[in-house]
Amino acid sequence: MKRKVLWTLGASLAIFVAMSAGAMAQEAAPAAVAEAPAAAPESASLVDVDTLWVCLAAFLVFWMQAGFALVETGLTRAKNAGNICMKNLMDFCIGTITFWAVGFGLMFGLNSSGYIGTTNFLYDTTDSFQWGFFIFQTVFCATAATIVSGAMAERTKFSSYLIYSVGLTLVVYPIFGSWVWNGLAKSGGAGWLESLGFRDFAGSTVVHSIGGWAALAGALTVGPRIGKYIEGKPRPIPGHNLPMAILGVFILWLGWFGFNPGSTTAIKGGSFAYIAVTTNASAAAGAVMALITTWLWFGKPDVSYTGNGVLAGLVAITAGCDCVSVPSAFIIGAIAGVLVVVICTLIDRAGIDDPVGAIGVHGCCGAFGTIAVGLFMKEGIVDGKAGLLMGGGMTQLMPQLYGVGAAFVWSFGVSFAMFQAIKYTVGIRVSAEEEIEGLDIHEHGSLAYPPMFVADELVAGMSDNSPATATFSGYKSRVALSDPASI
Repeated sequence: MKRKVLWTLGASLAIFVAMSAGAMAQEAAPAAVAEAPAAAPESASLVDVDTLWVCLAAFLVFWMQAGFALVETGLTRAKNAGNICMKNLMDFCIGTITFWAVGFGLMFGLNSSGYIGTTNFLYDTTDSFQWGFFIFQTVFCATAATIVSGAMAERTKFSSYLIYSVGLTLVVYPIFGSWVWNGLAKSGGAGWLESLGFRDFAGSTVVHSIGGWAALAGALTVGPRIGKYIEGKPRPIPGHNLPMAILGVFILWLGWFGFNPGSTTAIKGGSFAYIAVTTNASAAAGAVMALITTWLWFGKPDVSYTGNGVLAGLVAITAGCDCVSVPSAFIIGAIAGVLVVVICTLIDRAGIDDPVGAIGVHGCCGAFGTIAVGLFMKEGIVDGKAGLLMGGGMTQLMPQLYGVGAAFVWSFGVSFAMFQAIKYTVGIRVSAEEEIEGLDIHEHGSLAYPPMFVADELVAGMSDNSPATATFSGYKSRVALSDPASI
């Protein structure tokens, strides 16, 4: 709570200082300058404030990396906690480098073809606002990359995941982004989906579905965890720390107030306050409906599904947060809350092992939220268009359907090919022994928790007729190599 207050006070103080500086500059200027049009100093001041706003929003979105790390770590086992954190750390670091060098140019460079940018590689500029725009887009790219981590958790080679992170941030995300958002750069071009009228304000599809469909390709390629399916039936593998996972949900929820309102990239006329309201409404409705759905279906209100209900509502509203009414935002979130429980359960039963529900939350709810723009968009937002349920017919719905389909074909197709190439070259999955004993000790040579805590978890996993056959003594020898004093 204190940190939120400090953020708010800091942002308010910075905005006040920037605006006050502009006012003092006007008062202190010579008479000759005072005769100039008043719009010039006001415009310069607003640019500085907009730059500040975009940077603050980018910092909030960056903080979402911590949220993803906590959600994924909490919903998986203690023996893999360090590995999860390393993947969330490194996909951001790798994405920062590749997006600056190539990805930003592919996404926001001159796009005369409508398919790919051809300028702005090794990005550089003297415009402070453009630097703000760049860092904002960089943290968006990292969000798409980190979605894949959860779906492939607990059995993927760390080195293989790093290779894929390069591919997603270098090719998969920026090229699709160019199809939808290239016009934001005002470089003289526009993506082909953008030209069709496809709308995705803050990335239900561009960020979340692209990451979600890549996660599906990865989960299919790497296969389920050992012990997940017994005689074809799914078996629960509980995470080790639900409070950690829910803390991650709260951090993501906070970060989304940078993700969606920050996508206005402006204070004046930016509607960021309204967007914050629709964002929050959808998240709350998603949580409530996920809770009700699990209570009715499973007999108990499930903690992890309720947390994913929040995320489902946030993902779903991201495409239309600027163009739907508050009641519509509640409806979109409520549908997403039900959808995520149903979809994640069906995915589990279909033999696709997604430990954190990334495919359902990001892939499916991202697609639904994008289609919802074509259903719930208010009239007068874009050229008099409105959603189907708002009396606008199919005019907006059809471009949304094209965009959702294109996102699936592109992200799933390219990612699946990439994962297959990794699988048959350097390999994508750790050995059975490494998976059973934990990726922390094998991939990183250390443990996230005291050894006996992790050992207790391992023994519990071997005592319930699961296929895990590693011996405790073998595990102890691994730990002893890392920290002889701990055994």
